[in-house]
Amino acid sequence: MHPLGAALAPKPGCALAHARRFLEPPGYKALSGHLAGALRHTRVRLVAKISLHRQHAPAGGGPFALSTLTVGVFLTDQPTHRLRLGGDRARPAPLKAHQGWILPAGAEGFCGFDAPLDYVTVSIAPELLHAAGAPDPTSLRPILGEIDPVILALALQAERFEAGGALYRDSMHQALAAQIVQVTGLKTRAERLDDRRLGRAVAYIRDNLAGDVRIQALAEEAAMSPAHFSRAFRARMGTSPLQFVIAQRLALATALLRESALSVAQIAHRVGYTDVARFGQHFRRQYGATPAAFRKR
Repeated sequence: MHPLGAALAPKPGCALAHARRFLEPPGYKALSGHLAGALRHTRVRLVAKISLHRQHAPAGGGPFALSTLTVGVFLTDQPTHRLRLGGDRARPAPLKAHQGWILPAGAEGFCGFDAPLDYVTVSIAPELLHAAGAPDPTSLRPILGEIDPVILALALQAERFEAGGALYRDSMHQALAAQIVQVTGLKTRAERLDDRRLGRAVAYIRDNLAGDVRIQALAEEAAMSPAHFSRAFRARMGTSPLQFVIAQRLALATALLRESALSVAQIAHRVGYTDVARFGQHFRRQYGATPAAFRKR
């Protein structure tokens, strides 16, 4: 399978049926048979509004047609990589490891490479880009070669977003979409978070510290899109919603450590941590001591 074809929107079903959509996109002939060998190396993960594909492909290539804006990152050097976009002629496009592309929805063409290739593609759903202030994500001018370091770091870490909980995942998704919008010059819109909206969001956080606080829920309290809420919250509070929630959880934890006989694990769960080790790391970073040591002061 060629690296751009992996970004076609997947449908539920077995991996083979999913892969056949990549091998036989509408309007194209099936790719040559040796590409089918890449199927067993394909790993696809869907996380909310971001689709991540980490793959290994043999030397070869083929046509592609992207249904969503896609960030692609090569993990191996490809000095003979070739690329054709739209009706242009194929041209040399050598790429090194951690270089790649950002292509808009609707991009189609052909790519080829003469050595086995490891790569990652991250596809961003249109609604996520709209929320980040991009009225027309298809207007993106293709980017090939060096990738913005923030976009690169977020793309390579995308499969880990889920491990931090819903708020962390949503925050990282919004951060990736916002960075793409900013770096690529897609238009953004400003929106102010007034005292009433901010108060509702903060009240929701404090009432739900023990639960899985989500950016979407906070944005709904403020009657804003998630991306606009995240930017407006940082502008008003000087910190991100995620960091604010962490600070509120740790502040409540200090009170429980001083005033209750609950164990450290019980307190961690009481303030919204499902991972006691993560709670300890955050607590020590904030207060310079472990929860147990803090209790003894």
